[in-house]
Amino acid sequence: MNVYLNTLGCRLNEAEILSWDQSFRKTGHHIVKTPDNAHVVVLNTCGVTKEATRKSKQLLRRIHRHNPEAKMVVTGCYTEIEKKELLDDIDLIISNQDKDNLVEIVTQTIDPTSMPQMAVANEDNTATLYRAAKTRAFIKVQDGCRHQCSYCIVTTARGDERSRSIEAIVYDINRLFDQGYQEAVLTGVHLGGYGSDINTDLYCLVDTLLEKTSIPRIRLSSLEPWNLPQHMWKLWKSPRLMPHLHLPLQSGSNTVLKRMARRCHTDSFSSLVQSARSAIPNLTVTTDIIVGFPGETKDEWKETTDFISTMQFGHIHIFTYSPREHTRAASMPERVPKDIARLRSQELHCLADEHKKTHAGKSVGTMANVLWESSYIENETRIWMGYTENYIKTKTTHDHDLSGCVTPVLIDRTSDGVLWGEIPSQPKTKSATKVLPVVV
Repeated sequence: MNVYLNTLGCRLNEAEILSWDQSFRKTGHHIVKTPDNAHVVVLNTCGVTKEATRKSKQLLRRIHRHNPEAKMVVTGCYTEIEKKELLDDIDLIISNQDKDNLVEIVTQTIDPTSMPQMAVANEDNTATLYRAAKTRAFIKVQDGCRHQCSYCIVTTARGDERSRSIEAIVYDINRLFDQGYQEAVLTGVHLGGYGSDINTDLYCLVDTLLEKTSIPRIRLSSLEPWNLPQHMWKLWKSPRLMPHLHLPLQSGSNTVLKRMARRCHTDSFSSLVQSARSAIPNLTVTTDIIVGFPGETKDEWKETTDFISTMQFGHIHIFTYSPREHTRAASMPERVPKDIARLRSQELHCLADEHKKTHAGKSVGTMANVLWESSYIENETRIWMGYTENYIKTKTTHDHDLSGCVTPVLIDRTSDGVLWGEIPSQPKTKSATKVLPVVV
């Protein structure tokens, strides 16, 4: 049968979509690029914010209008949180706890003989968004979270922590590398808590992946800045482990962090970052900040901007707080007025942009290894875009197909925090001897 896959939300959702893509193909089904000729539509939803819920519902309705005969299979956080608001057009709802068995459930529950008669997808339209470039693959290693930050609905939506076996993760990464992927990004709701339920930890997982896989680049996605295994930074002695850490801070004020029920304070966060930067050369540290959390005073906001100024993050994801039903923060008093939250967000964006440009500027004159992902034409010139090992967006002009290739790039300038450089015909620096081979 023809299966159309789509997702909203986090990288964990993207990892799940890629896994289902692989499994549906393995069992003989076709993955199609649009819902128009699909027998089955699988939508992986998001419900972390009200806006995410709105977008999930909107996407579901739009897909149903395009192909009302297709069977609608819906899963994800929207279905867990908004059970009373689910649309009648849904044929099958799969809980987050059953996501790993989604393909089996779909094929057993939905009888292919009842599918509408439609044209079978040809080879030109079987590649999906999640496979087309074959550059970076998101690998789900765990799900759920045992912590309950006061603003977060994920614990309700995703449930308790559940870790996948190291053997299964090794198998997935080796299979994707055989298909041409050059980078594996380990993802989870609470990645740092990997293995807490199966008597292992994140250190053991990464150490094993470095030993038993051959994919050129392994990257960690978001890591909560607590409960990390001892000696974690030693793993970065391997050049295959990318020097980029995304450590969500959420606020630079300890009193706000306490109201958020975060398990770190600014001193411990700063110490963690300092130890990582000392151990990992050329490290990029990025973070998340929530602006306008309930009760955030002028002094607390200044504490946040002062602390961020000392940290010099390579990039900041900035979110303006919005209340989410079923969370403790939703009932907290002293809401920050929208106009004040907007001004604080603008201030932080300016500060973040300044730090991003400063961080990128340190790469000028160096040789970087870039995994090329996409290209576009500007003034009749093809411009390629990719990311360095330490996750800085990089561009170059090149006539050949670089998609999925890792090449050395001599960085000669920056523009708004984006690196620009040339692919040398011959290595021009000593560091170029360590570059990954070009994969074609």
